[in-house]
Amino acid sequence: MQGPAGWTRRSALRAAGTMAGTSLLGANAWARRADIPSTDGYASVPGGKVYWRRFGTGGKTPLLTLHGGPGAAHNYLLSMQALADERPVIFFDQLGCGKADAPEDEDIYTIQRAVDEVDAVRVALGLRDVVLYGHSWGTLLAIEYLCQGRGAGVERLILGGAFASVPQVVAGMQRLIAGMPNGFAARLHALEEAGKTGTPEYAALVQQFYDRFLMRVPPTPDAAASFDALGKSIAYQVLNGPNEFTIVGKIKNWDRRKDLKQITQKTLLTTGAYDEVTMECHTTLRDGLAGKTRLAVMRGCSHMTMVEKPDEYNALLRTFLAET
Repeated sequence: MQGPAGWTRRSALRAAGTMAGTSLLGANAWARRADIPSTDGYASVPGGKVYWRRFGTGGKTPLLTLHGGPGAAHNYLLSMQALADERPVIFFDQLGCGKADAPEDEDIYTIQRAVDEVDAVRVALGLRDVVLYGHSWGTLLAIEYLCQGRGAGVERLILGGAFASVPQVVAGMQRLIAGMPNGFAARLHALEEAGKTGTPEYAALVQQFYDRFLMRVPPTPDAAASFDALGKSIAYQVLNGPNEFTIVGKIKNWDRRKDLKQITQKTLLTTGAYDEVTMECHTTLRDGLAGKTRLAVMRGCSHMTMVEKPDEYNALLRTFLAET
């Protein structure tokens, strides 16, 4: 999720508060179960310490998750803990967000350091064999990790809201902006050219984009916690930029499209029909990865499918994990 920098903490928390009586909270099959054991702690990684949480003790291969952002916390992925009835499910806050350390030195925040962090977490938690899951920015990490030949013990791969090229992502988002109704693109670009990106009018336009292509339901408390963390994160500004579709940070030129044949794991790609990471980003991966790859498109969803339809999303992952 190159996360929703324009989604203010106050609006996210207000929206989350309205969810208490809806079917998105409490009634879902993924709701936290007291009988699933959990532990948490901190692990040393390059640059500091990160916070991790492990759910379940099942005998199947652990699922290690890489959250989006860069800079969001793991919380919005927590609906996936429902899978912990069969296998351990591990979440962690990457450096610079959530409960992890957040060094102020901007030089620390690089793609390579984040990739090294994945290995450090695996070593700290004894994760020799894993199913590797990435969402949004987490897919960049997973792909870079595997393209660097660091995938020993990675049995399968799940990528949601996925891409192999940031320039391809940006081009797709600009097409989405151009297709918005009521002169949206002209108004947005006029404000950008006038240097008025800090105005309420610009923020309202950014929110319209997010409501359509980032998350099409009000934030759950877990999603709100991730938005809150992202709003405080140095990593988002340094690596990504000011918002979803203005990617001017250190990741702006990242592109692994020519290297996808190096990834041989069986892979599930998930996206929403309205994902801000557009379909050609996903088909590039589907057609480019060397391993057997399936692309699943969830109707009525955008980028944060695991928040929008958590039960359906978990069923999709569970089916893939059970395949031989």
